[in-house]
Amino acid sequence: MAYVPHSDRDRAEMLAALGLESIEELFATIPASLGATATPVLPEPLSEMELLAEADRLAAENRCLDELVCFAGGGIYDRFIPAIVTSVISRPEFVTPYTPYQPEASQGTLQAMFEYQTMVCELTGMDVANASLYDGATALAEAVLMATGATGRHRALLSGALPPAARAATRTACEAGGVEVVDVPWDDETGRTDLDRLAEMLGGDVACVALGQPNGFGVIEEMSAAARLVHDAGALLIAMVEPISLGVLAPPGKCGADIVVGEGQPLGLPPGFGGPLLGLFACREEFLRQMPGRMVGRTVDAEGATAYCLTLQTREQHIRRGRATSNICTNESLCALAAAVYLAALGPQGLREVATLSVHKAHYLRDLLAEAGVAQRFNEPFLSEFVVRVDGPAEEAVADLCAQGYLVGPALGRDYPELEDCLLLAATERRTRAQIEGLAAAMGR
Repeated sequence: MAYVPHSDRDRAEMLAALGLESIEELFATIPASLGATATPVLPEPLSEMELLAEADRLAAENRCLDELVCFAGGGIYDRFIPAIVTSVISRPEFVTPYTPYQPEASQGTLQAMFEYQTMVCELTGMDVANASLYDGATALAEAVLMATGATGRHRALLSGALPPAARAATRTACEAGGVEVVDVPWDDETGRTDLDRLAEMLGGDVACVALGQPNGFGVIEEMSAAARLVHDAGALLIAMVEPISLGVLAPPGKCGADIVVGEGQPLGLPPGFGGPLLGLFACREEFLRQMPGRMVGRTVDAEGATAYCLTLQTREQHIRRGRATSNICTNESLCALAAAVYLAALGPQGLREVATLSVHKAHYLRDLLAEAGVAQRFNEPFLSEFVVRVDGPAEEAVADLCAQGYLVGPALGRDYPELEDCLLLAATERRTRAQIEGLAAAMGR
């Protein structure tokens, strides 16, 4: 479909139909202070050949992971993606469909989504899962809103050790929904959520408590102990998980979680400028009808053959309208398919091996850094991600190491002023001994 811009005659006719004299008059209601910044300063028009050359020049200013050794953490990780993942999700049958509103023409897509849901349930120890949400941050927001609807309470406690972006997204969604969000302090020595303070903050108005596992500092939380406190207060426990960690950690469902969310990017998706991402969402069966998003169900057709269809569609754009449990209209089916293919390719043993390799490599890095005089900030159990303290502002260390070919961070001071000299490091299964030793030497210098 060709792009044909409006001609001067087209614009004049439209303005006349509106009873206006000029474009400026059309937008007169916009404050001048906003109008001055709303229109970007664009260069003169270019030919197609010139435009492509300019795009190449701009793209060359980016540094990609082919040039940098990635030890960055904070929710997005550089993990190995088996070739079969890209091969399957590149098939036209999966790439081109919009959404499976016609089940009779979408059985392959629906089956893939059903398999994804099943794997998420097996991974998390939950009863039901939806067919994906936008990303991990909005999944947490949806979980909090769901908990308030299920309990009839309107106060949520979020661990201050949860990833900052997830807490910010949740605050935004809850503010619009009339839900009060309060941060639970984390212990300065352990980096864990302070369960003593949590016990003091729990009350009859609290709908839910959300903890990370591992948390935003990479520290393993005391999930079972937190679950007992939360349930004694009549609230729900939300666990925000890093999915690869579930290869070695007990499923949150076995630790007392009622709702499990997470960022699915490590499951077969590359770290690409912050997206696309994948929101994992699963819960106990009793909350099935409050679960946001949409689900695929398996049934039989009129001839008794296995068939798949969308079911319990609670989004506002479907039949429930104003009674919807969610207004999210963006799921990530292709990313969910990538996760399903990734998990199927690895299997339980493969996932365990990936998680174990990451644990060993992260601890090897931690030990080398300690020998070089770079201390771990929280001396508590972690898996593949941990916080270190550097000399001076961590932002400067991030920039200096980037210049040496290492991508690290994020620096924590922008979200935690008291941790201005701290940054996150993560070691995945992709990191080699030489790369780990190289980073330790660079940070030691």
